[in-house]
Parts: sequence; structure tokens; C-alpha cells
Amino acid sequence: LAAWRLSWPPSRVIGVILFLACGTLGVWSGVTMAIIGAGTPIPFDCPRRLVIRGPYRFVRNPMVIAGIGQGISIAIFYGSAAVLVYAISGAIVWNAIIRPWEERDLAARFGVEFEDYRRRIACWIPSRAASVTSPAGRSTGSPMPADRFPESPSR
Repeated sequence: LAAWRLSWPPSRVIGVILFLACGTLGVWSGVTMAIIGAGTPIPFDCPRRLVIRGPYRFVRNPMVIAGIGQGISIAIFYGSAAVLVYAISGAIVWNAIIRPWEERDLAARFGVEFEDYRRRIACWIPSRAASVTSPAGRSTGSPMPADRFPESPSR
């Protein structure tokens, strides 16, 4: 396994910075999904509303990017090519198997609103988001003011 070791002097600092940035993205994504979507990414407690605000304005899968980024940050921190291959393999598997299943589910639950979102926002590469408009004509391209957060439905 020594041949799989990568060595670069600032790798520990870069690994820590990337890990913290990805952790922040993951927490931001989860909180946004819980508050705006009134649910979680767990299949038995799916969001009841399509979440297209917060980090979801820039990329469709910020939680996945955060998790894969943390895996890559660990590879950088430890200089491990094996961990890097593991993280990239996870991204490939997620993209090939989980993402299509998840997007079929979202299309079935949210219809035209999700299809519009999928057309406008990239899956993997964050970008400045075009204003996303719901079918009701309400712009969802900017953060919802704190006093306008939707209330969670009764469970």
C-alpha cells in the first residue's frame, strides 16, 4: 500500500479546509431541507415540498457533493490514493444508481416543478442559479425571508 501513498506538504491543511467547507455545505443542505422541505433525505421521511433554495439554488445535489468532498478531503489529508479511489467510486455509483432512482421519485412527487428545476440547475457543478419559478409563478431564486418560512405540516 505504500505505492498508493500520495505526499504533498500542504495536504493536511488543504484536507482540513476542504473537510470543514464540505461539512458546512452538508449541514446547510440538511437544515434547508428540514425547514423548507419539511422532511429529510431519509426515504421514510421525504421532504413534503420541493427544496430549491439555499444550496439547492446552485446545484441539485449539495448533500452528495458534501459527502463525496469530505471523502476526498480525507484522501488529501492522509495522502491516500486508495481513499481517493473509494470516494470517486462512491460518486460514480451514486450517479449511476441512486441519482436516477431519486430523480424518478422527485418527478413523480413534484411533477412539472421538479422538471423545471432539473432543466435549470446542474446536478454536479455548482453555478450561479437562474431564478427558478414555481408553477404558481412565485420566484424561488432567492432565499425566503426568515418571517416567511413555511410551517411544517402536522405529522
